[in-house]
Amino acid sequence: MLTVSEALDRAQMLCDAAAKAGADAADALYYCNAATSVSMRLGALEDVERSEGQDISLRVFVGQRSASVSTADMDAGELAKLVERCVAMAREAPEDPYAGLAPEELLFKGAIPDFDLDDSSGADPAALREAALAVEEAARAVAGVTNSEGGSASHSRTRFALATSHGFAGGYGSSGHSLSASVIAGEGANMQRDYGWHSVHHLSDLESAAAIGNRAGTRAVARLNPGKAPNGKLPVLLDPRVSGGIVGHLLGAIAGPAIARGTSFLLGKEEQTLFDRSIIIRDEPHRARGLRSRAFDGEGLPTAARDLVADGKITGWLLDTASAKQLGLTPTGHASRGGGASGVGASNLHLAAGSVTPAALMEGIADGVYITELIGHGVNPVTGDYSRGASGFLIKDGALAGPIAEFTIAGNLIDMFAALVAANDLEFRHGTNAPTLRIDGMTVASS
Repeated sequence: MLTVSEALDRAQMLCDAAAKAGADAADALYYCNAATSVSMRLGALEDVERSEGQDISLRVFVGQRSASVSTADMDAGELAKLVERCVAMAREAPEDPYAGLAPEELLFKGAIPDFDLDDSSGADPAALREAALAVEEAARAVAGVTNSEGGSASHSRTRFALATSHGFAGGYGSSGHSLSASVIAGEGANMQRDYGWHSVHHLSDLESAAAIGNRAGTRAVARLNPGKAPNGKLPVLLDPRVSGGIVGHLLGAIAGPAIARGTSFLLGKEEQTLFDRSIIIRDEPHRARGLRSRAFDGEGLPTAARDLVADGKITGWLLDTASAKQLGLTPTGHASRGGGASGVGASNLHLAAGSVTPAALMEGIADGVYITELIGHGVNPVTGDYSRGASGFLIKDGALAGPIAEFTIAGNLIDMFAALVAANDLEFRHGTNAPTLRIDGMTVASS
């Protein structure tokens, strides 16, 4: 694994070489991840895995033609061949009027801030084994747990560096720690599975093995002997471990490439009141120790906190340079890169907490469902139609009344957005976070 400084040197070297080979502009991106994980099952070591993958990609522009190539070989001779190949490919590519680097005047400038993403830790296989064993033991200790799919602990280190031919160079590193357990409750045809997990940058922020394991076991046991869900248009509550999906669907609908292609169900609805005015959805790329924190985007533009939804309306599209050009707008610092052409992505997202408890949100519901797991990807990004398999718990007379499984919930995201009511139990545990959400009027059908 290269240091950030070494990676920036390689990336800048590629950009300089591309210019000498006849490219009008270029950028180069380096990414490396090294990970160690240990898995235990039924108290015995099941797997130890160590992986390290690095990649450097070059994107060049010759007029309005572009091409991208990548390699894992950091040898100087191989990188020189990569430059020649990429420039030759670009000369033969079709013209794209929207191709090009981000506007130079908008590039991030100054020192890259430290968001405390790296605790400088190294992988310790013995400690990982101890943690994986502890989390599985905690899950198996829950009465009613009968089998285990295992406990797992991992450590990772990541390096990212980006350089462009028109003056940007920046990079950062991060560490990662995760812990999980998955167990089974019950016997025979009545078996139910559930899990618990947590992932952070700093080991000191990682939830205890006892808490994660106990949650996995308790959830599995709670799912035993599921009944059937009621049918009809009913109030639905989404548990925080699935409610963030609503934010994800919004993100896809306001992504610049989807708007430019005309394939978003929110196209033409920029001025409409889509949410209750109390709903705020915020992107916070500068949060200390945030799982997706970043000072600059995949094209070298500065990032900034932004409300994606405020006062009941979306506040605009998320744009990379290409989609901004297509729409006649300015890029917003949301480009994401995986080597070739950029896409669009956000950072640390959350739907703000409401003012009532989850219990208060449930009050007054005579018949409804509480969702703890969603299955499948039944969302149409063009129409907003939504249909997912689900499992969870019945709500009866304002309280949880037993597990239910094998049913679907369906609706349209426009209607779902309008009906959203948020509880006050927001926690920042993932890249996208949301509290318990209530959505009235969804169609529930048991199979």
